Amino acid sequence: MSRDNPVCLGPDHLKNRSTNLVGKSTSCYPSLSVDGRATGVVSHVGAVVLLRAAERAGLTGALSDALAPWRKPLASHDPGKIVLDIAVALALGGDCLADVGLLRAEPGVFGPVASDPTVSRLITTLAADASKALAAIDSARASARAAAWAAAGQHSPGHGIDADHPLIVDL
Repeated sequence: MSRDNPVCLGPDHLKNRSTNLVGKSTSCYPSLSVDGRATGVVSHVGAVVLLRAAERAGLTGALSDALAPWRKPLASHDPGKIVLDIAVALALGGDCLADVGLLRAEPGVFGPVASDPTVSRLITTLAADASKALAAIDSARASARAAAWAAAGQHSPGHGIDADHPLIVDL
């Protein structure tokens, strides 16, 4: 796990956590609170469920670690968070890189979001070595997926699946 970016930690961060970290956020995204005052309405707050699931499965930390080789020395935005922000923008209905602006409009929910030029530069950098970048992203996704299925236990889609009991998908 990368210690260069202690904010985006994976699922193993709790095992080695010291008491002086208690109370500090381990999320790339701000903490939220809910009240009944009917002010501060956020239109895309449903994406928080998606982000918290990604955090619990370790996707935020895994992407941060996997894409660390592409991080510029003085960069203020983590490539893993940028890629996750793009994915969230797509989940919210976006269809191009500029749609990360949906997240940028709500810094209290999504934290600091990279500018369009920064996103574009990262994608250009990743595309220059596409096979390595895709392998890194695939590795992070596989790690998070394995953690999610392990956490799901008997409710996992792959629970009890083997050669004698194959998974059957009825289309």
